[in-house]
Amino acid sequence: MNLLKFIPIKLTFFLVLGILLGNYLDLSIPISGGITLLAILFMGFLFYRNKNSTSFGLMALLATTCIGVFAISLWKPKNQSNYYGHIDVKDTPVLKLKIREVLKSNRYSDRYIALVKSVNKQPTSGKILLNISSDSLQPRLHIDQELMVYDKLSKVKKPLNQHQFNFKDYLEKIGIYNQLYSDKTRFVLLKNSSTSIYGFAAKQRSKIIAKLQKARFGKDELSVIKALLLGDRNDISENTYDNYKNAGAVHILALSGLHIGILLLLLQFLLQPLEKLPKGRTLKLITIVILLWCFALLAGFSASIIRAVTMFSFVAYALYLNRPSNTFNILALSMFFILLIINPMLLFQVGFQMSYAAVFAIVWLYPLLQKLWFPKNIIIKKIWQLLSVSIAAQLGVLPISLFYFHQFPGLFFVSNLLIVPFLGIILGVGILVICLALFNILPDFIVSFYNSLIAFINSIIAWVGQQETFLFKNISFDAPQLLLSYLVIIGLVISGTKTTYKRLSFLLISILGLQIWSLYTSYESTKKESLFIPHQSKISTIANRKGKYLEVITNSRTVDSYLDKDYFIAERIENITIKPLYNSYSFQKQKILVVDSSGVYPTQKAHYILLTQSPKLNLDRLIDTTSPSVIIADGSNYHSYINRWKTTCKKRNLPFHYTGEKGSFYFE
Repeated sequence: MNLLKFIPIKLTFFLVLGILLGNYLDLSIPISGGITLLAILFMGFLFYRNKNSTSFGLMALLATTCIGVFAISLWKPKNQSNYYGHIDVKDTPVLKLKIREVLKSNRYSDRYIALVKSVNKQPTSGKILLNISSDSLQPRLHIDQELMVYDKLSKVKKPLNQHQFNFKDYLEKIGIYNQLYSDKTRFVLLKNSSTSIYGFAAKQRSKIIAKLQKARFGKDELSVIKALLLGDRNDISENTYDNYKNAGAVHILALSGLHIGILLLLLQFLLQPLEKLPKGRTLKLITIVILLWCFALLAGFSASIIRAVTMFSFVAYALYLNRPSNTFNILALSMFFILLIINPMLLFQVGFQMSYAAVFAIVWLYPLLQKLWFPKNIIIKKIWQLLSVSIAAQLGVLPISLFYFHQFPGLFFVSNLLIVPFLGIILGVGILVICLALFNILPDFIVSFYNSLIAFINSIIAWVGQQETFLFKNISFDAPQLLLSYLVIIGLVISGTKTTYKRLSFLLISILGLQIWSLYTSYESTKKESLFIPHQSKISTIANRKGKYLEVITNSRTVDSYLDKDYFIAERIENITIKPLYNSYSFQKQKILVVDSSGVYPTQKAHYILLTQSPKLNLDRLIDTTSPSVIIADGSNYHSYINRWKTTCKKRNLPFHYTGEKGSFYFE
């Protein structure tokens, strides 16, 4: 099937292209808006002359690309005239904040996404990451709660080590450029805060959770129930989450496309009697869409659930039309609508990419897989249908999964075959449990049955997740491999359905391209050499990379997770050895002197001085004795020492590199 012959798919493709281009160019609203207006006017002129001409078609695609550029410029908070970042504040400002989202707490603080309503009483817009020191006596804030904070905002830092997760980039993709650290002594809660739809949804969820907590659900079971039905994953234990991830079933815990799709099928089945009424099919469609959005409200209107419900509202319309060829059109239109109206930056979120990749793959590949085999036994037929859906979805998301997570669960089909058939029952019974709990008529036998069902699911997932032999980890996979892998999958499918010279050539060229790029990157990694000091808290490390071999010189007995995971995968390292940290090294005929907590050092010239473990020393005397060109301090030192050393180096006009501020230090 030639997908590009459908106009909605063409327009969506060029809208995506425009969003990518707009994110790269980062144009202001007047510039991107002016270009878009000119493109639309010229398109209108060509339409007036001859709407069937090739030039009009090309101009329509160009105008769609310009709309994508304009959409992302319009969405970015920093392009808004009343954005809080445009206000020049010399002293500590007074900020009025409104809690928009409650995030999972970490070891040190409760975290929230907050709207900046005003700065020094001047109305503003924009979002920040709010961190409030954890306090068992202070209840957590809730959505829509407003507070006045007398504190300074700070920039979100870039990752201090190469290949680490870029939290700064992640926050910018959701419109957050600053964060604030505070505690209960530096803010005042305001009364009579206005209620938004998000706050209303949060209150309903809180009521439901309170009712469920009164029932006799197990701790792990309740945390999974909250994730499955309410989208609240904050209480899921690390062990449970790892089991689901290793079993290839983590998507079950993320309330998104899979759950909404199953809910859509349940509603299609339950509301089938409506079709007997006059205009029954239309009434059924309207009812399904309303119920889907009611469920979105129940789940707190998170970005993922809004995306999923919007997508499956369009899918419900496609089912209403009952024309399979229109499914691709409807999916493309849903993506177009979500990116243009709701948020163009969703394009860069992993959940969005995986949802659409999975759904497109199922719609495209599932019918083809069903044609390969026609089992007569009804049980085998149902198993083959489930397996076909699972294979199609996994093929769709496989390159994305390898690119972001660098692992592949080999037993994904086992967990999906065992869990997905129960998911409809879990969702159906779960909604019944919520309704009964709200009216205080939830019987104990239903609680016992549902708790046992969730416990059974968790035990299956735990067993599958612990089969580490079938879990392929630490797979190096970059962006070109992502693109080439999709070309290979497309080539396999189109060649398998109808083998022609062109299609077979496309497949072979794609496979050859993937192999050449993989061999090239592997060869390039063997030639790389570097010596660097990564930023690590409390421990000191010097890393010496020679091709695919990494020598870690450290005062710790283990390798930091950054070096044995993120760096290991990205740089295609195959062997790691750990060696003890000494006080003197040579690099390209230049001396590196390491001064630790003992403060003892040899009286010899050195080009680099590495200060570790907060040594008590006279830095001026050290500089006079060793005559270094650079002073380096790693993350194992006290901040008070860092500030003192920084001042000394500044007075002596000597370069000072603190890894906690400037990141890893690479020796030249």
